[in-house]
Amino acid sequence: MAERKAVNKYYPPEWTPAKGSINKFRGTHALRERARKLHMGILIIRFEMPFNIWCNGCGNHIGMGVRYNAEKTKVGMYYTTPVYKFRMKCHLCTNHFEIQTDPQNLDYVVLEGARRQERRWDPTQNEQVVPEDKDVQKKLVMDSMFRLEHGVADKAKQKTLAPSIVQLEEYKEKWKDDYMLNKALRQKFRESKKDLARIQERDSALLKKSSLNLSLLPETDEDRRLAGLLKLTSLKSFDEKQKQKREEALIKPWFPSSTSNEKHSLANLIKESKMKTLLKPLNKSELGITPKINKSEE
Repeated sequence: MAERKAVNKYYPPEWTPAKGSINKFRGTHALRERARKLHMGILIIRFEMPFNIWCNGCGNHIGMGVRYNAEKTKVGMYYTTPVYKFRMKCHLCTNHFEIQTDPQNLDYVVLEGARRQERRWDPTQNEQVVPEDKDVQKKLVMDSMFRLEHGVADKAKQKTLAPSIVQLEEYKEKWKDDYMLNKALRQKFRESKKDLARIQERDSALLKKSSLNLSLLPETDEDRRLAGLLKLTSLKSFDEKQKQKREEALIKPWFPSSTSNEKHSLANLIKESKMKTLLKPLNKSELGITPKINKSEE
């Protein structure tokens, strides 16, 4: 829209280049309605809210990114950087609020009409470079003791940050060849991709075999430890099982009894009789040996 207005201009027949631009000939400004207060040093702009605020008039919350038609005014200078003030009206009530730029802290300041949602922090805690203000710079030039103390603090800070600087230099030397770093990173991604594909194939085969419809979580060290404690094999061998069955068959009663005491006593008697039979020594006749008869005995 603005491009169409800037290109397709109407030049009346009475206009000549000697009369200046078409805006001067018509007595208008190139910014049109935005420049209606330009004689007062005010320019109408589209201002976007840089942070969350609450209006002091209606108490409603105004989120970051909401846009307003604001009056832009230059109110001062910070070194060579101009300081601007923006005045705008709340879209929910008749209250006006003013916001001003803060080049020193790279921020905005709410002057009146609203209160800001505080989400700021000290830049020194974030290890950011904080520029010295005018008062500190003036004291560094005028006050010798302050300059000496400032120099001692700088030297102590230099000793503290020396290992970090050395580490950064080592990282810089290590990351100098970006091609090899990119190659190693892509190789690692390929290996990870293959591992993920193999795990997914194994999980899908397990779910298909078990006829389950669920998602499996990745393995953990705790799962591996618990799986190592489980034993699915038998604790007894085949011979031990057969021996146990024979012992149970020996003590099992032949005839059912009415009471448990009789059952146990009968089982004990049978067991004792069988053990005596097994332990009884055999004579020669039982072994099939014919004994010799002496004539003297006859």
